[in-house]
Amino acid sequence: QVQLVESGGGLVQPGESLRLTCAATGAASAFSLDIFAIAWFRQAPGKEREGVSCINSGDGSTVYADSGNGRFTISRDNAKNTGYLQKSSLNPEDTAIYYCQTLHSCSRGSYYYFPERYDRWGQGTQVTVSP
Repeated sequence: QVQLVESGGGLVQPGESLRLTCAATGAASAFSLDIFAIAWFRQAPGKEREGVSCINSGDGSTVYADSGNGRFTISRDNAKNTGYLQKSSLNPEDTAIYYCQTLHSCSRGSYYYFPERYDRWGQGTQVTVSP
């Protein structure tokens, strides 16, 4: 059974950067992440889970939440069955647990815009931004 494992979080100071990784594990040799879109979500304490960014399969087109404000860059390495989220100029409002998921596409109406439709989540990776 394929699972997505998030990593790369940590405690950083405002203005610093992090790169989060989403790796497909337990994959059979025939599994390929490249047929799926990959999305990143985050959940801050006391807040709803929200979409942060999404990258489509095929053309690799991307979607970003306004909260990223050009500070986040999503990418993927299909050969490694891995997705990434590069985060720069971090601020305390970015403190959250970050999760990744696969989905059909990043289009309007997709699970990226309705994360509550997912019935299972990984453990995520904690990002804490503090002076």
